[in-house]
Amino acid sequence: MSKKLLTFSFCLATFFAVAQEEEPQNNGQLNVGFESNAQWYIDDDKIQISEIDAQERIRSNSYLKLDYFIKNWEFGLQAESYTPQALLNYAPGLEKTDVGTIYARYNNTELGLNVTAGHFYEQFGSGLTLRSWEDRQLGINNAIFGGRIKYDTGTGINATILGGKQRIGMGFDLADSFISGADVGVSISEIAKMETTDLNIGASFVSRYENLQELYPELDKTTNMYSFRADMTKGNFYAGAEYVYKTDDALVEGQGVVQNILDDKQYDGNALLVNMGYSQRGFGLDINLRRLQNIGMFSERNLTGNTFNTGVVNYVPALTKQYDFALQNIYVYQVASVTSFSPYLKPGEIGGQFDLYYQFKKETAMGGKYGTYFAVNGSFWNALDYEDLDMNNREVSSGFFDFGRKYYNDLAIEMRKKHSDKWQSIFMVMGQYYNQKYIEDASGELKTYVAGADVIYKINDLQSVRLIGQHLWADGDKKNWAAATLEYVPSLKWSFFIHDLYNYGNDNPDDQIHYYSVGGAFVKGATRIGMSYGRQRGGMICVGGVCRLVPESSGLTLNISTNF
Repeated sequence: MSKKLLTFSFCLATFFAVAQEEEPQNNGQLNVGFESNAQWYIDDDKIQISEIDAQERIRSNSYLKLDYFIKNWEFGLQAESYTPQALLNYAPGLEKTDVGTIYARYNNTELGLNVTAGHFYEQFGSGLTLRSWEDRQLGINNAIFGGRIKYDTGTGINATILGGKQRIGMGFDLADSFISGADVGVSISEIAKMETTDLNIGASFVSRYENLQELYPELDKTTNMYSFRADMTKGNFYAGAEYVYKTDDALVEGQGVVQNILDDKQYDGNALLVNMGYSQRGFGLDINLRRLQNIGMFSERNLTGNTFNTGVVNYVPALTKQYDFALQNIYVYQVASVTSFSPYLKPGEIGGQFDLYYQFKKETAMGGKYGTYFAVNGSFWNALDYEDLDMNNREVSSGFFDFGRKYYNDLAIEMRKKHSDKWQSIFMVMGQYYNQKYIEDASGELKTYVAGADVIYKINDLQSVRLIGQHLWADGDKKNWAAATLEYVPSLKWSFFIHDLYNYGNDNPDDQIHYYSVGGAFVKGATRIGMSYGRQRGGMICVGGVCRLVPESSGLTLNISTNF
């Protein structure tokens, strides 16, 4: 906190210094954002929280964000409150009320200079070397506390250098390590004055300094990552690639908060990401391919692989589509970003996904009066095959493009169609293979099929009714599910819903649970108030390919957000 108070004092001092130089009529601009998510957990005949969790049944996560802009200056802070305790299954240490992030920034577009002191968020390239960001739904805030300088020459070259300690998410603390990095981007097309082709190249360097040699004498103090990337767009076609190399890092094994750092077992890592696509009016194709091995990096080694996404330095999302229907997201793929030998061997992964979009034109047999939109998405992910394996000594070697056991694949088809001025619909079918043993460290392999329909009836310009129906067939685990949602929007300000997700196919009758909920929301301007009552299914919540495990619960939920 001493560093935060020092930065806060710096912000205030700079603010008053600048404010005194301003003319009286120029008072700058203050933006305020507030968000609160509260839940009252209630036991029922099917779902009960643990005795420890039941000690605080009313919990909330609240955020107050202030940003002040005046000329080339920007100052801000975010106060966070987790009282009386954080919502269930957020990172330990998120408690009480404190300043979560605070910063001062000078931005001069004429000079191409941007300087930040305090907390900041940053991403290099695709994020495979560095990404610091905030996602409140996932409980992620890995902002870096330190300094950053960004410079744009105005001639097609831009550069960034940074350094600091990462907020590790276990409360408001900073990691016992130091993150530094640099990134350079060059626009070849701007320098060479290309008119029909957009060509950019870039390189990144990220280093973590963590001194653990007193406990682990064979462990290097620094771990580095190097990245090289290129992106090109020409006409309707685009393509890009990024390669990342990570220097030796220790193998970390363990479950939960108990981690064992094996300093005599160190491995390097690498990743190759390729994306390409073609788009024009009514048609689009996007392909993403990736091969990675031991590329994950955490600001503290003892946080490696933790379930709260705490201390994540780089961004290694699951490259699968984030589907809209609830039952499509019961079995979601999760990346094993670091090499592990226990409980099962995970040497790395290789695979990809594709998205194909096509719109049948109006006044055709398939298009009808308003046109018809089709989308096909598929993904496949396999383990890297290994050439030599010694489980006792924790040693494995893999070929670069060798496909091993299957982890996951899916294929989904979606049709969106407007039938009239009042009716529109979405129909979806999906098939899926899910290897629980290697994705969840559980056992078994699953095949699932999902079908769903989403129909909207527009009563008038302000009112509408929406009905969603879904079904999932599974040959294992919790077996079949059914779900339905009814939503009524009587005006631009109000909306109401009732939802039920029923695991009727579970082999255990006591686990054949209705996960029902009923609620509504009021929206006026930038203010939204939502309230619901019901049960929450346990499992994974995923945003952008990054997931968080949530427990089963039931109770009353209140969400408030506003900006002014």
